Amino acid sequence: MSDDRLIVALDVPHAVAGLELAEKLGNAVGFYKIGLGMLTGGGLALANELKQEHGKRIFLDMKLFDIGATVEAAVRGLAQFDLDFLTVHGDPHVVAAAKQGAAGTDMKILAVTILTSLDRADLDAALIQPGDLGDLVLTRAGRALDAGADGVIASPQEAAAIRALPEANGKLIVTPGVRPQGAALGDQKRVATPGQAIADGADHIVVGRPIWQAENPAAAARAVLQEISER
Repeated sequence: MSDDRLIVALDVPHAVAGLELAEKLGNAVGFYKIGLGMLTGGGLALANELKQEHGKRIFLDMKLFDIGATVEAAVRGLAQFDLDFLTVHGDPHVVAAAKQGAAGTDMKILAVTILTSLDRADLDAALIQPGDLGDLVLTRAGRALDAGADGVIASPQEAAAIRALPEANGKLIVTPGVRPQGAALGDQKRVATPGQAIADGADHIVVGRPIWQAENPAAAARAVLQEISER
């Protein structure tokens, strides 16, 4: 049985490549993330195939953001696919609408706080209020959880602080920006190793390129699993 604390990001161009990667990983991985980059390449069909025919868990990373009625309708449509996790932006009105759309299903709504590819300079450029980035993440996380989110997406560097929030009791923390020791950072700026992220309170870690770009993806996945199994 695979350790579902590891979620492998299928950040490949289309569903055929995603299915090929999943076949290479085999029983080592039981949880996959499918994002916007594959949406026009058969991402929903792949999600359905991996879930229904291969028994995998699926995290659909759509980061939805719109007026409440539109978010609710979109989430209601996605919930029919029996997926496990769905991301929305952490604004309270978006989270509340998403929870309405997911009502009656087991799909968990995860709120994005601040993308792990951003730093303070990026927030300044986007006219986001001044302040320490970690403090802003904590505030957004608390408000999203108050609005009904089942969990949050946050960088490993904020996982421990979020786990300490009263609002986070019984909620999920999912951390992208996880890089095994020695792996290239790519476009991520706020990172940690898999073991550190789990030790700091993450329930699930998301790893993409260090696994799917590896010469032997299954061996790379097993190395990550070995590290988190020691925590």
